[in-house]
Amino acid sequence: MTEAINTDEPEMLAFRKDDFDDLLNCAAERGAERVLARLDLENGHAARDIGELRELLEAWRDARRTAWRTTVKVVTTAILAMLLVGAAIKLKIMGGPQ
Repeated sequence: MTEAINTDEPEMLAFRKDDFDDLLNCAAERGAERVLARLDLENGHAARDIGELRELLEAWRDARRTAWRTTVKVVTTAILAMLLVGAAIKLKIMGGPQ
């Protein structure tokens, strides 16, 4: 007669803390490798590629900031020019309707 295995009770495993830490580190490294592989960054150039992406993102942000500053300067200059032309016409400095 063979004994029936009771599957209701989970089997307990005992690990030393160092062994458990090693197991966690191994799992973390495997997970990181899988993520890098899915992102197609596992070829050893991941650090360089990510650095280039960060530089590209920073350049985009600089360009966007510069575009907004330029837009504000153009609008401000246009408003001031219209005010000056209006004041010149009002003071009859420039030839306008008389």
